[in-house]
Amino acid sequence: MIDEMIGVEEGNQQKQALTLSTLAFTLCFAVWTIFSIIGIQIKEDLGLNDTQLGLLLGTPILTGSLSRIVLGIWADQYGGRVVFTGVMLAAALATFLLTFSDTYLMILVAALGVGLAGGSFAVGISYVSKWYPKQKQGSALGIFGVGNIGAAVTTFLAPMVLVAFGWEAVAKIWASALTIIAIVFFVFTKDDPNQVKRRLRGEKPRSFVEQLEPLKQVQVWRFSLYYFFVFGAFVALALWLPRYLMGVYGLDIKTAGLLTVMYTIPASLFRAYGGHLSDKYGARIIMYLTFGVSVICTFMLSYPETDYIIHGIRGPITFSTSTGLVPFVLLIFVLGFFMSLGKAAVYKHIPVYYSDNVGAVGGLVGMVGGLGGFFLPITFGVMSDITGIWTSCFMLLFVIVSLSLIWMHFAIRQMEQKALPENMPELPEMEEIHIPEKHRKYVSHTLEEWHPNDPTFWETTGQKIARRNLWISVPCLLLAFSVWLVWSVVVAKLPSVGFMYTTNQLFWLASVPGLSGATLRIFYAFMVPIMGGRLWTTLTTASLLIPAFGIGYAVQNPDTPYFLFLILALLCGLGGGNFASSMANISFFFPKNEQGNALGLNAGLGNVGVSIMQFAVPLVITFSVFGFLGGESQITTDGSKVWLQNAGFIWVPFLIIATVAAWAGMNDIASARSSFQEQSIIFSRKHNWVMCLLYTGTFGSFIGYSAGFPLLAQLQFPEVDIFKYVFLGPLIGALSRAGTGWISDKYGGGKVTFWTFISMIVAVLGVIYFLYNKDQPYAFWGFFSMFILLFFATGVGNASTFQMIPTIMSNQIPKLMPKLNTLEQQHQAEKESAAIIGFTSAVAAYGAFFIPKSFGTSISVTGSPMAALWGFLIFYLICVFCTWYFYTRKKGLLYDLERNALPESEFQNTVN
Repeated sequence: MIDEMIGVEEGNQQKQALTLSTLAFTLCFAVWTIFSIIGIQIKEDLGLNDTQLGLLLGTPILTGSLSRIVLGIWADQYGGRVVFTGVMLAAALATFLLTFSDTYLMILVAALGVGLAGGSFAVGISYVSKWYPKQKQGSALGIFGVGNIGAAVTTFLAPMVLVAFGWEAVAKIWASALTIIAIVFFVFTKDDPNQVKRRLRGEKPRSFVEQLEPLKQVQVWRFSLYYFFVFGAFVALALWLPRYLMGVYGLDIKTAGLLTVMYTIPASLFRAYGGHLSDKYGARIIMYLTFGVSVICTFMLSYPETDYIIHGIRGPITFSTSTGLVPFVLLIFVLGFFMSLGKAAVYKHIPVYYSDNVGAVGGLVGMVGGLGGFFLPITFGVMSDITGIWTSCFMLLFVIVSLSLIWMHFAIRQMEQKALPENMPELPEMEEIHIPEKHRKYVSHTLEEWHPNDPTFWETTGQKIARRNLWISVPCLLLAFSVWLVWSVVVAKLPSVGFMYTTNQLFWLASVPGLSGATLRIFYAFMVPIMGGRLWTTLTTASLLIPAFGIGYAVQNPDTPYFLFLILALLCGLGGGNFASSMANISFFFPKNEQGNALGLNAGLGNVGVSIMQFAVPLVITFSVFGFLGGESQITTDGSKVWLQNAGFIWVPFLIIATVAAWAGMNDIASARSSFQEQSIIFSRKHNWVMCLLYTGTFGSFIGYSAGFPLLAQLQFPEVDIFKYVFLGPLIGALSRAGTGWISDKYGGGKVTFWTFISMIVAVLGVIYFLYNKDQPYAFWGFFSMFILLFFATGVGNASTFQMIPTIMSNQIPKLMPKLNTLEQQHQAEKESAAIIGFTSAVAAYGAFFIPKSFGTSISVTGSPMAALWGFLIFYLICVFCTWYFYTRKKGLLYDLERNALPESEFQNTVN
């Protein structure tokens, strides 16, 4: 009973310490950021420029930052309760004395004392952390960090007081409130348990020098850089946003302060939630999420309002780009939310890594973060004065967060490779290092051992993991194809909303994504073994947000110059590049006898993105999907309304979801790691180049016809509403690829590929026949049915050619590298197969450029697409010959294997 009473009493003291510490820190933070509001009035009273205002805003931040390390050590030495109280009283006195200052220099001196309020953070984390066990410190420190909401208190209430009574009244009221809470805190809290135990034992606190010992570690400074962004940038923006909103959007101080709250509240309130998430899922995941979203937000906020004047043939062409007030507020809300999660995640690390030096390490990290709050507002002011560009502040933040993300990623990768159980702290994200080796390899996102061709391993462990990665990869690839080929529909709609481009120009827009996508595939093909499939899939999926947003904005103004559309079309090629890395990544997960089906599903269902896009875009542009956020409608030549911007915007929410899913749910395979130099051996493999030719005939045809068919059909049969039907072609091709991979696994990819090209020759002859007779009533449906046959055949061939590659390499490597043992030969075959799959897909993707461009050139030169179709027919004849000569004839590489004349194990020893 006594023990229970003691436990209850300790629990009450614990809650009381956390509650009053959070309340006290809230008041301290309100005082610390007081110049964000009264500084604007002081600027007007004293006639200061932006640089002087930036210095005034940053001065208290400087004091609060530099004092943190000393105050943190004092809190460890003498107890947080006493030090916290003393800091609050000193800051309250300086704030009150501020009202007696009447020159800029005197105000700066008083601001140094006001800054002590910011130093209270280091005292608070030292005091609060000692009340809680490790597994709850993330949540406790997250709740304490909610005190950042004091900035919102100031930006919300201070403008009202300032307008009514003057800035001096704000300072006096804030000083009085801080004095009261200091007294309440001291009376109703107790010394922390560590301090009490040390006094009972008669121990002396550790010396100042001993407390500084951990600061020699680079890791502490890495944490400091993280906090420089998540906290320093938060403080800087909390101070700078009122000025920014007044300057950019012409708001008054009350409205600017109120809108700044839309940033400071989520950047403060959700810090507690960030602590909870860090305890539950690990600080590493939260930091990746924070930095990833922040990179996107700061990039979008960086783009300045710009007017373009193009000196065209028929006179100047003008258009402009800008971020409206509503999108701006939404972006800073999102930015603030994720920064709040990041602040909690940074401080989750400290008491776990440095439990005996929380004050010193936390003080240093807080100091560097606070220095960000000092230097950044000054830098914002200087950059604003020098460049004259308001968004220069977000350009700087974009650079900082990008560097933080890169350093964090490579530091974590290095730490994972070198970590040992005996020297790693028990953070949730490092849990796999502490559990038995046989279990650890499947808990981490990196799979240390992966043997899909081992039946026991595959049935017990591998199959579930492989399928999860496949079903996350599929929607990512589907969205990539949707963005890649979106111009095939958009270009057909541009003339109806006022874009006066020639037929050749329109075909160029439909073709350019294929050119850039194919070129990017060459690089993407080798990135999975270098970067890891999980990270690369996440980054490449997120990159599609750039063209999605760009299209949405560009199509709203008929004065947008043609070269900008060409740039956006090139950026859509990012989606085309994704295919190479996606297929290479999935090939590592599945055993050889299931790769045809797995790759067929990944590529086939991914290819469905083309059909979904061609079906969905004509539908979503007919109504205002996003309301006022999506922009105004355009009036077409027939008087109807369309929202063509939805062709880009509609993919944005799905891309965000897919990006998060890829990062949270996918895996890397350690054995799949290799450098570009190791992978480049495929350029010396004859069959790499043969398969490039064959895959160009299948996939190159699929993607090329997908890009060019809508515009070709509209030009040849203008009386038909082609958009009701064109999506069926890519859909049939995608589904045939996804549904026929098993045929190649069962009967052999070589045989299936041979008959695929025969079918494509027949289909092209049919298209030529019906175009020669296009005046006949049956011509369109004959033309359409032949293209459907073409799409179906390309889908079957896409699956069969990719099934051939692992089979070819598994039988070639023993001949080419006989010195390797069996396991090494298997790994080498897997790596080369993945690289060849990626590289062949890169070469084949040029079909997305050459086919629509061939149609456009043929029509421009001859007035008909017939020349292009005869050229395609000759190319398919070459593919038939190569398939027969190298693989399916009696002496061909796959003849015996596909006819089951020899077991595969024997075939490896006889193949040439």
